Amino acid sequence: MEDFIGMLSAFNDNVSTVVGLPDISISVVDIVEILIIAVLIYHVLLWIKSTRAWTLFKGILVILVFVLIAAIFQMSTILWVAENTLNIGLIALVIIFQPELRKALENIGGKNILGKFFDFGKTEAPKFSDRTIDELVKACYAMGKVKTGALIVIEDTILLNEYVRTGIDVDAIVSSQLLINIFEKNTPLHDGAVIIRGDRVISATCYLPLSDSLSLSKDLGTRHRAAVGVSENSDSMTIIVSEETGAVSLAYMGRIYRDIDNDFLRKKLVELQHVEKTEGKLTRFKRRFKNGKKNSENLNK
Repeated sequence: MEDFIGMLSAFNDNVSTVVGLPDISISVVDIVEILIIAVLIYHVLLWIKSTRAWTLFKGILVILVFVLIAAIFQMSTILWVAENTLNIGLIALVIIFQPELRKALENIGGKNILGKFFDFGKTEAPKFSDRTIDELVKACYAMGKVKTGALIVIEDTILLNEYVRTGIDVDAIVSSQLLINIFEKNTPLHDGAVIIRGDRVISATCYLPLSDSLSLSKDLGTRHRAAVGVSENSDSMTIIVSEETGAVSLAYMGRIYRDIDNDFLRKKLVELQHVEKTEGKLTRFKRRFKNGKKNSENLNK
């Protein structure tokens, strides 16, 4: 590392001598700072390109090109307008990109970066039991056979209280019979979504936000768009049973998996259940160190 910094310093001295720039000292902190800024810019560009902000960003670039041309040819009127609208433009950008900014910040907060490095071997308790998985799978495919429409939201770490309040409190143990009865046609609770927290159905007839994603197929109805919408705003998993075809679909993290089979649904529910032990990097390092120490002791004996 010191050799690398020395090379940079020598290069800087040569450039300064040739070009006539003032001497600039480069330290380890400067290199780390440059790397951090580069990574941030890279991830911001990736975020912009993966959302509809990319189209808006290209529009902003076109405006900046016009401002640059105005600056080159000294078009004072255009420069005056650009200068006086700069502050308003920054506020407008925050308003325009508000959904994308919110989602990006939620993704950053949901990654739990520190927890990955400083997890001390804690095991995460299951969100719900195996019995709940069995009952969900049984109910969904039983309703699919008779083409009973259903919308079942399974809450994860982000609480869905804002949607729970729009429905009717149930607070009952999850069972296939209960879910089938709730979504039975012409019953008081069949319209809307059911929200499950842990092993309990906490609310029914809940209203969910519709997704405005342009990538969704045009043949998807309101029920499917609502499932994708709530998956875009939270880390919940939503099961959809189509009333027209009886097909079972799944929405998770803004994606929809259509016409899935029994095994695929069960696999996804098990993944959401978090039954496997989660080890942090520090925990794995300690375990490997202990194993290595034991192996060296055995070799010395």
